[in-house]
Amino acid sequence: MSPESRHSSHEDAGRDDSADERAEKAAPAHEVLAGLQADGPGGRDTDDQGAQVEALRKELAVMVEGVRTQRELYLRAAAEIDNVRKRAQRDIEQAHRYGIEGFAAELLAVRDSLELGVHSGASADAATLLEGQAATLKLLDRAFEKYAIRQIDPLGERFDPNQHEAMMMQDAADAEPNSVLQVVQPGYELNGRLLRPARVIVAKAL
Repeated sequence: MSPESRHSSHEDAGRDDSADERAEKAAPAHEVLAGLQADGPGGRDTDDQGAQVEALRKELAVMVEGVRTQRELYLRAAAEIDNVRKRAQRDIEQAHRYGIEGFAAELLAVRDSLELGVHSGASADAATLLEGQAATLKLLDRAFEKYAIRQIDPLGERFDPNQHEAMMMQDAADAEPNSVLQVVQPGYELNGRLLRPARVIVAKAL
C-alpha cells in the first residue's frame, strides 16, 4: 500500500471515530427530546404546577365562602343584639313610667275610703268614723303587704343605726342600755331596702 493510501485510510478512520463520538453525544439529546415529547407541552413539572394552582383556587374559594358565611352570621347576631337592646330599653322606660301602676291601683281603694269618711263625717258619730278609719288603715296595710312594704317597729330591740334614728337618749333603770324605749314614728322598708328609719328614744347607759 502506498503512503498516500495509508494516509487516506488514517483520515477515513479518524472521520469514522469522530462520527461515532458525535453519535454518542447526540444520543442523550434524542432521549431528552423523546421524554419531553412523551410528557407533552411543558412537561410533568407544568402539569404539577397547574394541579397545585387549581387546588389553591379551590381552597381559596372555600375560604372566601367561609368568610362570607361568618360575615352573614355576624351581621345577623349584631342585628339581634340591637333588637334585644332596644326591647330592654323600652321595658326599662315602661318600668320607670308604670312601675307603680299596681300599687297605685291599690291606693285608689284607700282614697275612696278616706273620701267616703270625709263626706259622711258631718253626720256620722265618733264610733262610725273610728270604724271607717280602721277599715281604711286595713286597706292600706293590705296594699303594703302585697308590695312587700314592711313596717319597722323596734320597741325593746337593740338600737340599730342602719334602721333607726335616735331622737333622744333617756335614762331607764329597767331597760338594757342602748335599747329602744319608745317608738316615736315607725319606719318602713321595701323588699329589704330602707324607705324611712324608725324614729326612736334610746335607753342611756347608767
